[in-house]
Amino acid sequence: MSASVIATEQVWLDKYKYDDAERQYYENLSGGSSPNNPHNSPQSAAPSNSGDGSELAARVANLEQENQSLHKVVKDLQSAISKLEIRLSTLEKSSNSQKPAAAPQPVIKVAAPVQKVQVTPAKEENGTGEDDDDDIDLFGSDDEEEDAESARLREERLKQYAEKKSKKPGVIAKSSILLDVKPWDDETDMAKLEECVRTVQMDGLVWGSSKLVPVGYGIKKLQIQCVVEDDKVGTDILEEEITKFEDYVQSVDIAAFNKI
Repeated sequence: MSASVIATEQVWLDKYKYDDAERQYYENLSGGSSPNNPHNSPQSAAPSNSGDGSELAARVANLEQENQSLHKVVKDLQSAISKLEIRLSTLEKSSNSQKPAAAPQPVIKVAAPVQKVQVTPAKEENGTGEDDDDDIDLFGSDDEEEDAESARLREERLKQYAEKKSKKPGVIAKSSILLDVKPWDDETDMAKLEECVRTVQMDGLVWGSSKLVPVGYGIKKLQIQCVVEDDKVGTDILEEEITKFEDYVQSVDIAAFNKI
């Protein structure tokens, strides 16, 4: 029980007892025992002293051997460190010697600006009027005729291009519209309602197919397709014209609108 407690304890509270026992033991070994004790007689202590001496000698020999091995390890470490220092210094010297030399600065040659000097022949003043002849443009009339001719050709080409462009048909924007025309009640004549709707005629308006779609409580709405030109027919005008038939039409809604 005491051994297990000692093994689990982390604080040695009664260490002084063991120190005293150890000190007393070594005092007994060194011959400091009392003469009255029969066990401390030289005859009885001789064997124990010889055994303890051999044990101490063995311990001293082990310590000396460990000391020698430690000295050897220290020497090996010192030699390895010295080798590393030598290698490091060698590498530093080689890196310093292999540094590239500074590249020579390129020499830029700047050419001196050359001034152009225009030399004009000296005019002879002999009083014959040659200076006035030099100022006369003998070919000026031909240049004027060429300018007029080129202007006329340019005007003709522009006129032809404008006429050709005006004759070319442009892209007409069209839209497909699906209208929901709702009657007042279930007694409304849907055939007459469709007939009234198709009487709406405009430039750029083409009526398509139609069908009756049930709404509820026996009431049906007229769903009719038409194609319009965007520049000529608007949805507001189309709804306004259809709602003029107040006896048959209650309202007009746009169910679908798609560009063609």
